[in-house]
Amino acid sequence: MNKAGEIRVIALGLIRDGERIFVSEGYDPVKQETFYRALGGGVDFGETSHAALEREFQEEIQADLTNIKYLGCIENLFTFNGRQGHEIIQLYQCDFVDSKFYQLESLIFSESQTHKHKALWMDISSFKSGKFKLVPEVFFEYL
Repeated sequence: MNKAGEIRVIALGLIRDGERIFVSEGYDPVKQETFYRALGGGVDFGETSHAALEREFQEEIQADLTNIKYLGCIENLFTFNGRQGHEIIQLYQCDFVDSKFYQLESLIFSESQTHKHKALWMDISSFKSGKFKLVPEVFFEYL
C-alpha cells in the first residue's frame, strides 16, 4: 500500500466485449462495499505505462494484450479502507490475444500471497444503473 502523501501512477486496461467489460472486484472493509475497476497496476520507475500494462496483465492473469490504444489520463482522488488515496491513471483500451479469456465466467488471481482477487466480465448496464459500483466513475466517459 502507498505511504501517506504519495501519488501513485497506475496503468489500467479497459477490455470491452460488446456490452460487457472485464474488471476486477474489490472490497472496502470500512465502507463495507464491493466495487469494480479495470485490471492493471503500478508503473515502476523507468518503465512506460504501456509496458507496465502488459507486465501487469502477464503477472496477474497470464494474459497477452493486443490492439493497445491510449485513451487518456485520469486523476483519481479517493478514500479506501479509511485512507486517502491519489492515483494518476494512464488508461488504455485493449483486447486479449487469447480468445479463451472471452469465454471465462470469472477467474481468481493473486496480487500477493495474501491478496486474492476475482476478475470477471460485467455488463456495462449494471454499472450505469447503479446496481454495481465502477471506480473511478469518470470511467463512464470511456464506455
